Amino acid sequence: MEKTPKGLRVQIGIFGRRNSGKSTFVNAVTRQDVSVVSDVPGTTTDPVEKAMEMLPLGPVLLIDTAGIDDTGALGTKRVEKTRKIFDRADIAVIVTETKVFGSFELALVEEFMKRGTPLMVVFNKSDLGEPGEEIIDQLAKDAVPHITVSALEGTGMESFRDKLIEMLPDSFFTPASIVGDLIAPGELVMLVVPIDLEAPKGRLIMPQVQTIRDVLDNDAYCMVVKERELRDALSSCGKKPALVVTDSQAFLKVAADTPEDIPLTSFSILFARYKGDLQTFVEGARAIEDLKPGDKVLIAEACTHHPIGEDIGRVKIPRWLTQYVGGKLNFTLTQGHDFPEDISGYKLIIHCGGCTFNPRMLMSRIMMCRKLGIPITNYGIAISYSLGIFERALSPFKLNFPSSVA
Repeated sequence: MEKTPKGLRVQIGIFGRRNSGKSTFVNAVTRQDVSVVSDVPGTTTDPVEKAMEMLPLGPVLLIDTAGIDDTGALGTKRVEKTRKIFDRADIAVIVTETKVFGSFELALVEEFMKRGTPLMVVFNKSDLGEPGEEIIDQLAKDAVPHITVSALEGTGMESFRDKLIEMLPDSFFTPASIVGDLIAPGELVMLVVPIDLEAPKGRLIMPQVQTIRDVLDNDAYCMVVKERELRDALSSCGKKPALVVTDSQAFLKVAADTPEDIPLTSFSILFARYKGDLQTFVEGARAIEDLKPGDKVLIAEACTHHPIGEDIGRVKIPRWLTQYVGGKLNFTLTQGHDFPEDISGYKLIIHCGGCTFNPRMLMSRIMMCRKLGIPITNYGIAISYSLGIFERALSPFKLNFPSSVA
């Protein structure tokens, strides 16, 4: 990959009413005509995304959204799309004007505070006046930072960047590692990479590339092989790997060919930990034991690839779970940012590794499941459970296993 993918960028959502200057603000921050600007309310319909570098934060993704106060049938759909951005915004920026700051803005502040999302209020159109003491006191009470800018004139943009950097916790500047805590400098990691028809032509898929980079970032090195060459590679490389990572689809063969004293896991499980909450996914696997024929199972994929042949989410996982349960299950599959608003009827949700999502997006889905008491697990974890290598696949990690799956 030549560019930082969306899933590794800090995603900054720009929210507010129609005609508050959100699009002009995005253009001023990026110094480009990213969003269409007009005096007509409701010009921005679908979210508009712009990737850029914002030092010292690094790669970010600015997301310009439709007005949260949009009305009518189409307006309602635009607001629904805007609200979906709530789930993946790492940072929320509320753009408003001093004279109109009120219930809509306060509702947004409350929403993001409830989610634990860092937020800032930007008072645009500074020529129309400064925010009053009552507004400032209200924001101070909630510990919400604010600045005043003129997006049209481009003034206050440096203050925006400085305030943004100042308000963020250290975790934004020290991102988690995929395998860094599982290996030591100078150790070997063996990556097993089946080449299937759905892999992009001429490239490895995203989790594989990102894991290779992470191994190198942690001063270790890796050998990349296909599953058929693993046994030969292990016997000829002259050094015992500190870790073997496989595509979950090849778990059984790789487990058979990897000595028991070498830790083994999958890319999907690594990303379950990197982007989500591995302990929650492990506990969610318990629900596989309770599944009965006819139960509803949701399979959620983050990416939107075109399925070919023995697709893992559409064919292989349903087949393995059906064999394990001993009867037909009722599977539903969603892709990308599509996700049912009502998940109460599902006995289990199985999510992919989420490599195209940022952690905030995946954690939003996990929190929804926790709130409703719906068990959620992960592709690699569900596969290892159904194939009987659950503990082996999770051996590199320090976890608490539910008694029913230990």
